[in-house]
Amino acid sequence: MLRRVAKHGARAFYEGEVADDMVASLRRLGGLHTAEDFAACAPDYVEPVSAPYRGAEIVEMPPNGHGATALLMARLLEHFEIGRLDPMGAMRIHLETEAAKLAYDARNRFIADPASMPQGLAPMLDAGKVAALAALIDPQKAMHDARKTSGAVHRDTVYVTVVDRDRMAVSLIYSIFHSFGSGLASDRFGILFQNRGAGFTLEPGHPNELAPGKRPLHTIIPGMLRREGRLVMPFGVMGGQYQPAGHVRLVSNIVDFDMEPQAAIDAPRSFIEDGVLMLERGYDEAVIAPLEALGHAVSRRADPLGGAQAIVIDAARGVLTGASDPRKDGCALGY
Repeated sequence: MLRRVAKHGARAFYEGEVADDMVASLRRLGGLHTAEDFAACAPDYVEPVSAPYRGAEIVEMPPNGHGATALLMARLLEHFEIGRLDPMGAMRIHLETEAAKLAYDARNRFIADPASMPQGLAPMLDAGKVAALAALIDPQKAMHDARKTSGAVHRDTVYVTVVDRDRMAVSLIYSIFHSFGSGLASDRFGILFQNRGAGFTLEPGHPNELAPGKRPLHTIIPGMLRREGRLVMPFGVMGGQYQPAGHVRLVSNIVDFDMEPQAAIDAPRSFIEDGVLMLERGYDEAVIAPLEALGHAVSRRADPLGGAQAIVIDAARGVLTGASDPRKDGCALGY
């Protein structure tokens, strides 16, 4: 199969023997797929979406990806003086957690196939809406009424970022969602079928409701950071629905606390899921009691939260600095 794609390009995957194998296998399993469905598949060239964060600019993929979740979370945190806090302290964890609750709730309400979003991202990123949401964050108390996030956590995403000598940058992330995707493969070529359809909702009338010809809410989001219009860091954070919160944590470590990229990636992480605030190893035990006093249900997480890669472009010195997360396989290379 790979030889066919290498010789004939993407059409060798979506048409011909390979596509016939996938269609026949899916229909045998009860699917409704047709050869025409595969032949009609085509990528879209899109404009990224972005939002400012304390003099920098976070750049993300637009819907149906959930990069706008990171943008909303960052804009909410701009209402608080994060840089004055202990970077490993309870209050920073609390504020990030509350911002994440609101941002993920907005994601679940609005993000879908862009054709099903007539107002675009305005319901999420309007300045007045952001200010109103930020006012709901109580520095002294955890919020318990935001909708639970619906995305499934997975740990099998691959992220790669490359910057060449001409400073063209690529930020690329790939995943078939759950481990081994749907757990099903085609009969002849053994192609694993993804299960991104799990990103749909069955709620009638919801913009992300399952329907023919639609793309579901998608969790993978390659990112970039700009300053004054200049690209300064392509980056990505793996980890399913953690990704937007991971983007904001990485950017905040660099922008608010002036960490080097490797230190920003290595620093411990936290994330709220199903009402439980998970803390990675690396946080002092002393942060737990203050978080519980604020109303958080805190749990130590045995497994790492996601993984990250980044390349910082120092145009003034002509230097590239790569950083790779020890939580996952990967490395930083230069030649």
